[in-house]
Amino acid sequence: MTRSEHSSRLALAALFVTALVTAQLLAVKILALPLPTDLPVVGGEIIVPAGVLAYALTFVATDCYAELYGKRPAQLLVNVGFAMIFVMLGLLWLAILAPGSPAGVDPDLFAQVLAPSTNVVLGGLLAYLVSQNWDVAVFHRIRERTGEKLLWVRNIGSTVSSQALDTVVFVVVAFSIAPAVVGFGTALPAGELVALIVGQYLLKLLIALVDTPVVYAVVGLVRSSEAGVRTTPAD
Repeated sequence: MTRSEHSSRLALAALFVTALVTAQLLAVKILALPLPTDLPVVGGEIIVPAGVLAYALTFVATDCYAELYGKRPAQLLVNVGFAMIFVMLGLLWLAILAPGSPAGVDPDLFAQVLAPSTNVVLGGLLAYLVSQNWDVAVFHRIRERTGEKLLWVRNIGSTVSSQALDTVVFVVVAFSIAPAVVGFGTALPAGELVALIVGQYLLKLLIALVDTPVVYAVVGLVRSSEAGVRTTPAD
């Protein structure tokens, strides 16, 4: 493996894990994004977790990684990210349970804000296993049919379908099942769950369309960089 390829792999893996862990912490806040016109189900605004953009970056990273390095390395990356969520959750609860000092944030407020992240992590873990592995599998199933052509079809097809699975599993577990079982936060009523699912998926569809040029640019940049390194004569 050349130094350029090693750096590219490390950068994509770092982006993936950073975005993944950040999304778990940000998702406890719910955003209300206004729309220019009312839409069915969601009305005049889209309700989404604040971590939706960070989580969308994980699919950009895995699609780039899968295109550049293959299915098995991409699945390994997904599994490493899965393990890092447990590390983040363990560190979070160590911070919550550790004795607090008056010099910092009020310990009760700290726990009140961050403890519901456990619900998000539980929903995210299940959704993550389903959606990320589905994303890699669909990406390579399409690639088997298209060869190296039509990267945009692989990127959009895998992301759109995997994001649908991810959204339904995540919202139902994180904002309905986990609060009732674990006891942190309050379960949302059915109407709000549906609005959250639809709103989050609409935004993810938009991101999937927008991120396609980004995937092309990253893959093209990495391949040209690696090709340049291979053709450069040794000193």
